[in-house]
Amino acid sequence: MTTRHSFVRRAALLLPAALLGASALLASTAVSAQGVYPSKPIRIIVPFSPGGATDTLARMMGQKLNEAWGQPVLVENKPGAGGNIGADLVAKAPADGYTLLLTAAGFMAVNPSVYPNMTYDPAKDFTPLTLLVKAPLLLVVNPKVPAKDIKEFMAYAKANPGKVTVGNGGQGTAQHLGGVYLGSEAKVNVVHVPYKGSAPATTDLLAGTVDAQFDNMVTLMPYVKAGKLRALAVSAKRRSTTVPDVPTLHETVLPNFETGTWYGMVAPAGTPPAIATKVSAELRRILELPDVRAKLTVMGLDASGMSDAEYGDFIKAEIAKYAQIIKAAGGISIQ
Repeated sequence: MTTRHSFVRRAALLLPAALLGASALLASTAVSAQGVYPSKPIRIIVPFSPGGATDTLARMMGQKLNEAWGQPVLVENKPGAGGNIGADLVAKAPADGYTLLLTAAGFMAVNPSVYPNMTYDPAKDFTPLTLLVKAPLLLVVNPKVPAKDIKEFMAYAKANPGKVTVGNGGQGTAQHLGGVYLGSEAKVNVVHVPYKGSAPATTDLLAGTVDAQFDNMVTLMPYVKAGKLRALAVSAKRRSTTVPDVPTLHETVLPNFETGTWYGMVAPAGTPPAIATKVSAELRRILELPDVRAKLTVMGLDASGMSDAEYGDFIKAEIAKYAQIIKAAGGISIQ
């Protein structure tokens, strides 16, 4: 009995140490797994169809991540519901760093104020990695409009309330909301004319059916260079590398005005900090590469790069900003 009692006692004393050792081993294994990230293919979800700016940007980043880490980076297009389908997929994906989301202002900042039954929370369901680029809008007019610069255009619009027409790529788009925001801040009453895409809006602008357009640079610059449209201002706080000679609204008539769209990268909420930090740092390094910067300039995109914390704060601020813009527009109806 004494021998058996001693054995039980020794086992009881050794059990906590054994459990502690097992816990340490598991922790060590977890740290080791994070340390070798990535050890398998990564996928980047793009919530839009192939061929657009988001798709092109994702493939550019994916190629550079592959070159840096030696792991395949697969871009998967999951379009639908204004970006909500792809975003929801990533929000529910494993938080292991192997599923990333190419974000855009639309479904991250605008949709919460537009869709009544969102299945994800842009501010809570993702781990922010970095803001990749900003895509400022360009304000252009048909040459028949008697305004040689932005100050003259504002004066013309104020002198003709409700008569100046501004085309955009569709109800609720960054172009539409950017125009609403501009009119609200400048205290001008213009008529916003939605089209089913930027191309038909530009066609009518060239024909003189509408007076102006507030849209992406890639869409408008060929016509500006050909002298068929007149560029008045850029919607960023600093001049764009794509059109360095065109002043900003910020420096001319509206201090601190900034609008447009933007693209970034996030991972599912709960992604290990070590992995999130590694991905964020690598993406920001890629944005500094000369060949990447040159390609972005051609696309009308300005490289940004933010820390994960800065990007998280930026997303929250954008959600609040667009909520106010949409409220001022009397709400947005998604057809």
